[in-house]
This record gives sequence, structure tokens and C-alpha cells, in this order.
Amino acid sequence: MILRQQLSIDLGTSNIRLGIPKKGILINEPAVVALDRSNYKIMAIGEEARDMLGKTPSDIIAAKPLKNGVIANYRITEAITKYYTDKVLHNIRLLGPEIMSSVPAGITSTERRAIIDAIKSVGTNNVYIIKAPLAAALGAGIAIAEPHGNMILDIGAGTSEIAVISLGNIVSNSSIRVAGDSMDHAIIDYIRKKYNLSVGEKTAEKIKIEIGAISPQIDNKSIEISGNNTISELPEIISITTEDTTDALKNPVKEIIHAVKQVLQHTPPELASDVIDRGIILTGSGAKLRGLDELLSRVTGVPVHMAEDPEFCVIKGCNIALENIESYKRSAIKA
Repeated sequence: MILRQQLSIDLGTSNIRLGIPKKGILINEPAVVALDRSNYKIMAIGEEARDMLGKTPSDIIAAKPLKNGVIANYRITEAITKYYTDKVLHNIRLLGPEIMSSVPAGITSTERRAIIDAIKSVGTNNVYIIKAPLAAALGAGIAIAEPHGNMILDIGAGTSEIAVISLGNIVSNSSIRVAGDSMDHAIIDYIRKKYNLSVGEKTAEKIKIEIGAISPQIDNKSIEISGNNTISELPEIISITTEDTTDALKNPVKEIIHAVKQVLQHTPPELASDVIDRGIILTGSGAKLRGLDELLSRVTGVPVHMAEDPEFCVIKGCNIALENIESYKRSAIKA
């Protein structure tokens, strides 16, 4: 029996997620690879490689193959895509699988081609691509094919995608390379300047997730962190509060809000009216930051709602689009 399997891929800056229509999400792993520096042979992928970040000896490199939603190292991206595709499909295929992949709305044609080529390297020419805001909207339960304006703010690790969607496509949008990773770096810089302490990306991400907030909160949480004092160069332990993260995140949040306002300003009046009625839908891992919905609603005057399981909306949307490809030909295109 000839099999043509279906597979969805969300190739993100921070995580790679794979799913199969009707089966759901099967892979959710860090998009990190550890390499032997001498021959670039892959030593570890996913969670195992992520645990090595910032801890490797000089002969091992632990790195993310994608940056700001686009491929930074093609060969490693190809390897990680093939590794997880084989893991999901178990190599039981006579025909190349039918694959749906999300891509940032704002990438260049060259960047898009690199992603498509990396996916095709698994052994298929049957690839569809869908812009991330469209996939996120589908995954959030929005009927994107209807003649109504729906606004999505998808904050991933590498990019923040803002789009107003109607009739299965994007009417106005902005894609900025300010998102979760930018927030982590802002926390790192803030701690270095205020406390003379040098910390890594994993520590900054932990701070953001556990106590982070972008507006003042009633419960000012705290967390103990360790790093190297930049003056004495010796290890040190300090306590960081939610208030610290609010100060640290001001600039990246300001850029995201500016982009949201720009998209609203360029939205046709009839669709803008729909957005006011329906609100802005938050998706992506960055949507979980405390205070984001209230702040956005306050500065735009538009209701803001967080999608269910926001970090999985894009891969869920890819599954939906692939399973119903005839219905979403305006949204997903054959690569």
C-alpha cells in the first residue's frame, strides 16, 4: 500500500514542533543542537542540547540553528528537521510526506526559500507554507476565511507577528524581530547594569517565565539567581524582583506596542470596526507575560484576549490548514 503521510512543522527560533492532523502535536523540543567543533558532527539535539547551553567546553558548540525566525545555519536546520521528521514518521513512507510549515510573515523571499529547501530535504516536494499569523489565528479557533476583521499578535522567541486577517489572508501586518529572545537580552543587560552581575540566557528566561511582568503587579515576586560579579569576577547570588523585570522589559514591549498601533492605523475602517468588536487575540509563548493584555488594551482602546494554549496555536493551525487544504487555498500556498 502506497502511503502519503501528512506532517505539520513549526520551525521556531526557540522550539521546533511537529504535528499530524487528527493526532495532534507529537514533538515539542528546543531548537538547539550541540556540535563537535572539530568536525561539526551532531552530538545532541533538543532538550539534551539545550541543557548544554552556556556549559560546554571549548571543543563543543551548543547553538540554535534559527535566529529571529529565520535560518542562521542551514546545514544544522536541515539536520534537526530531518531528525524529528524521521522520529515522527518512523521512516514508513514510500512517497514523500505532505508537509505544512509556518513561516514568519515578514521574511524575505531568500529566507523563505531557505526554510522550504530545509523542509524538502527530508525527501518530499509536496510542501505547503502558511504565514505564522494565519496559522496562529486558525489554531486560536478563528474562522479566518470569513469576511470579518480579526487581529492577531503572535509573540514567539525570535519575532512578533501582528496581523489583521480577513477572507483567509492578511490585510495589514507588521513583523518585527523583537520578541521573547529580545526580552531575555533586555533582562541580562538590566541585571548587568543595576547589579553588576553577568547571567546567561537560560537564567534570564527563567526570570521572565517565573516572575516576569510588563506592568506593576500587586504581588511583587522574587527569585534568587547566581552569576559572576562583573567587578570582582567572582560568583555571586542576588535576589531579583518582578519590579526589576518590569523596568527591564520596557523597551522591547514599547517596540511591540508601537508595531501594534501601526497595524491598527493601516487597517481599513470596516475591518478596524470588527477588531474593536472582536478584540486582539494574543498567541505565542510571549503572550503569557503578566500584564501584557491589560497594557495593550489600555494603550489601544481595544479588548485583548489570550488564546488557549497560546504557544501551540501556530502548530495547531498548521494541522488544521493541512487537514482542510482545499478550504484554505487562499491561506496556504504550494511551495
